[in-house]
Amino acid sequence: MMMQRCLRTARPVARPTGRANRCVPVCQAAAVQTKSVSGTMAELKARGKIAFIPFICAGDPDLETTSLALRKLDEIGADVIELGVPYSDPLADGPVIQGAATRALEKHTTLDRVIEMVRRTAPGMKAPLVMFTYYNPIMRKGLEKFCQTIKDAGASGLLVPDIPLEETVLVRAACEAAGIELVLLATPTTPQPRMRAIAHASQGFVYLVSVTGVTGMKETVESRVEGLVSSLKEVTDKPICVGFGVSRPEHAQQIVAWGADGVICGSALVKALGESGSPAAGLQAMEVLARSLRAAIP
Repeated sequence: MMMQRCLRTARPVARPTGRANRCVPVCQAAAVQTKSVSGTMAELKARGKIAFIPFICAGDPDLETTSLALRKLDEIGADVIELGVPYSDPLADGPVIQGAATRALEKHTTLDRVIEMVRRTAPGMKAPLVMFTYYNPIMRKGLEKFCQTIKDAGASGLLVPDIPLEETVLVRAACEAAGIELVLLATPTTPQPRMRAIAHASQGFVYLVSVTGVTGMKETVESRVEGLVSSLKEVTDKPICVGFGVSRPEHAQQIVAWGADGVICGSALVKALGESGSPAAGLQAMEVLARSLRAAIP
């Protein structure tokens, strides 16, 4: 069923033109110059800084606004930016991001169109871009082709939430061959031995999910996150970034106090951008929230 629903949203890949072929060396040059996620995190650690990592959904309210939002987040001082590719069965996402993905798909936002938007936008950004997508669109394009294509477009990392650790080996190999980093997730129910294995395999940083469930805005950050951060730090020296449920400056401050190396905010920014009545109003609402979060993170 998942495959069938994805197929209905797919669009044919456009054939390259002579003009597109002439731009390939430029695109590849931009990809080579892209900052790595791990390098950015190492620089922040050396300066005693904590990463601010916003997430938005591509195509909501439209791809041009997504491009403007990425530039604005970069200008505000995002250290890494996650960009979600809209998908018909977003298993890890709550109502806000599901709604954004549905609206984007209804406007015929496809993986190829998202990648072309990234190709136009990423080369001018300072923050490395991590693409967030489920595995089915990757499989349709072809794993190696997908990884090389997003690298050439300017992405620095990849996050695929619906593949378990045991099935990431080929994905990680394809990412490494293309020169991008694969970020993996640990959850509150992950046993510590498995946390160790996930942390060992993850690249860039370890994404610690703060809740048992899907993304969404919460009133408070669960106190057990402090223990989860400590547990992960016992098994890895890689950066640990906390997401799911982070929507307010005080949430970010609490996560920083618990020892995390980065704070990830998604649903609140997605809601501000996509549900404010117009693209201009959405950009303004997103900027206000992003600036408040940025100011709360040292």
